[in-house]
Amino acid sequence: MIDPVRQEVIALAHTVVVKVGTNVLTDDAGTLSRQRLQSLADQLQRIRAMGKRVALVSSGAIGAGMGRLNLPRRPTDLRHLQACAAIGQSLLMRAYEECLARYDVPTAQLLLTAGDFDSRARYLNARNTLLSLFEWGCLPIINENDTVSVAEIRFGDNDHLAAMVTNLLQAPLLVLLTSVDGLYATDPSGDPGGRPLTTVPEIDARILDMAGSSKTSLGSGGMRSKLRAARLATAAGESVLVANGNIPDILDLLFAAKPVGTLFLPHGGTVPAWKRWLGYTARPRGRLVVDAGARQAVERGGRSLLPIGVVRVAGTFSKGDVVALCDAEGTEFARGLSNYSSADAERLRGLRTEQIAEVLGALPYEEVVHRDNLVVVV
Repeated sequence: MIDPVRQEVIALAHTVVVKVGTNVLTDDAGTLSRQRLQSLADQLQRIRAMGKRVALVSSGAIGAGMGRLNLPRRPTDLRHLQACAAIGQSLLMRAYEECLARYDVPTAQLLLTAGDFDSRARYLNARNTLLSLFEWGCLPIINENDTVSVAEIRFGDNDHLAAMVTNLLQAPLLVLLTSVDGLYATDPSGDPGGRPLTTVPEIDARILDMAGSSKTSLGSGGMRSKLRAARLATAAGESVLVANGNIPDILDLLFAAKPVGTLFLPHGGTVPAWKRWLGYTARPRGRLVVDAGARQAVERGGRSLLPIGVVRVAGTFSKGDVVALCDAEGTEFARGLSNYSSADAERLRGLRTEQIAEVLGALPYEEVVHRDNLVVVV
């Protein structure tokens, strides 16, 4: 049976980001499975043959390192995790290169950290590199730089990385291959007859509550991590498929628009590239807590944030840094570039526009955050 909604999503997806988890690539002993990698490579090539550009975000470096060292279980301390990643990353890339050799497809490695997305210049460099690789017919293979990252190893940030790459490329479709069949409305361990949801129109609090906290033995993320990544991509106007990567030929089934896994539909319009970085990629350096009137003006009225609406300044930031705009309850509703440092913003908070010059000796900006440099994220 063909799902017409999926058929349309797939037809419009000129660029696809596929993320594959460690448990999809390794056997029960934790070593890389050449059979699984070859199957994945074959399916990726069939997607490319449809005329689509494909970027692969691949976990597995730590699992590959474990296999090379014959470790019986995944290390738990940071330095040994990083050492496993350092050993395994080259093995992972070599395996992909060998699996794609029959198609004469060049592979390219990109190792990224969250800091690469915080910097606008580095963000654009990564985008330009990926676009150039597509021009040359390469398959980019992207991974977290586990040897220098800290929280990313511990919290399964490759899901988040895949969503950021999706926004970076403005890819209409992100596919997250994991070790579960999709998002279940009830815990499948307690409801054996339950089936995963086929389509989710919007990821709200109710949907997030459906995600358990279970984690797989080799991977470091669970369904909640997948939902956070899916929400990041769908908020920017892209679609997300979450499916079981252990199902034979799963990508073939997904791209034939079969109703397997869970499809998360975009909500809201497509976000321009600049505002994707500002609202959904760069991490805020501080927070501006605003009153109810200021939130209403920014969120509903399309206005800039003026000093009079700021009730508290949190964090240390400089002029031009990304800051989060939050209400009195701490709920983030927008992000933007601050016209003032945290020190100056603290001096100006609660003041009327005509009082700025009295405090600073000049009036550099009337707004703390101008509307042109602001994105509403709720």
